[in-house]
Amino acid sequence: MQPRSRLEIILATLDFGPIIIALSKNNEQRRGPIGYRIEAKLNALIAMRVYNMSSFTQLVERLNHDPVFRYDCGFEAFGKVPSIATFSRFYDQLANSEALHELFKQQVKEAETMGLLDTSSIAIDASKVDANEKSVPRKDIKDDGQSANWGSKLDTNGNQITWFGYKLHIAADVKSELPVALSITPASTNDGIMAESIIKECSDNLNSKPQYYLMDAGYDQKSIYELIRKDYKAQAIIPLNHRGAKEPPEGLDWDATPICSAGYRMTYWGGSNGVNKFRCPHVMGKCDCPFGSSWCSDSNYGMVVKTRARQDSRLFTVPHRGTSNWKLLYNKRTGVERCFGRLKKHLGLETGLNVQGIKKVKTHAYLSVITMIASVVAINKNKSSSAFIAA
Repeated sequence: MQPRSRLEIILATLDFGPIIIALSKNNEQRRGPIGYRIEAKLNALIAMRVYNMSSFTQLVERLNHDPVFRYDCGFEAFGKVPSIATFSRFYDQLANSEALHELFKQQVKEAETMGLLDTSSIAIDASKVDANEKSVPRKDIKDDGQSANWGSKLDTNGNQITWFGYKLHIAADVKSELPVALSITPASTNDGIMAESIIKECSDNLNSKPQYYLMDAGYDQKSIYELIRKDYKAQAIIPLNHRGAKEPPEGLDWDATPICSAGYRMTYWGGSNGVNKFRCPHVMGKCDCPFGSSWCSDSNYGMVVKTRARQDSRLFTVPHRGTSNWKLLYNKRTGVERCFGRLKKHLGLETGLNVQGIKKVKTHAYLSVITMIASVVAINKNKSSSAFIAA
């Protein structure tokens, strides 16, 4: 017997039962020209992402010329296969049903149960998705929250890029770099506006609750800090966007470190439960204040200042900005960028986007992320089985 193919191993981890039931109920009278099974067509769409195919034409050609591939997808090894039009109609049905969301949620929970996700830190970001349709002038754009639009943002090198299409918003686990929540919006949608819905979906999809949400300066909005602190009992790790300010807030440095009455940065002395503690820099040997510690305090311990998140959750974070712990957490945010990179390079997030309309683009994104998680789940299940057999 031949060993199982990569596609077989991946498909074995997916349970299409709920999708099949949903599509069958909604389309009882529309089964396709020769009644191809829904499961086989779903398998074929996943196979497109596994082998990074860019169109239904490629898929049908592979099905016609490769009997093993055809059999792995669930079609008869020497029988007929669906046409391009059949796959296109099925894709429309799948997009309108939004049934893939539950399968994605199911995959996330399985990965968490298997210990593949750490979930203590979640990175959130957005990436451009070019539309596979003719661009239109800005003045003719339909600002309905559904149509493709013009977007603009800085890339990782600080260059301004502009595109016509959509944005893919993703929350990714920083340990596995797997997506745990996603959304598709027109390209003009501000990243910060989507933060609330992405965080909510992330919380709904995971059994455990994240401690930190990591985002770039584009999400630096006080409402996001407040939401994460009050509603999710977690901490937002976001660089401050000073928005052209010429001076830091009164009594603070640019990173929200208190400034003593003599004009020196106070020394961070730890934090917990939303409170950071700072001590006199002269007593701590960080500066040689001409007034000494007695200028601010009669105690040999020196003056102490505490900042509290409830005073201003945007400025005052635990751990404090600029500390090694804060930097260590923020550096993990690059995990979501690598997640985007794999989706685009290996799973056809951009090159395989031969569809139009936000519903179909979202379906394409779900197929890509479901395939990514299923691949990791399959690899780890295969390793466990091999270890069991060896034992």
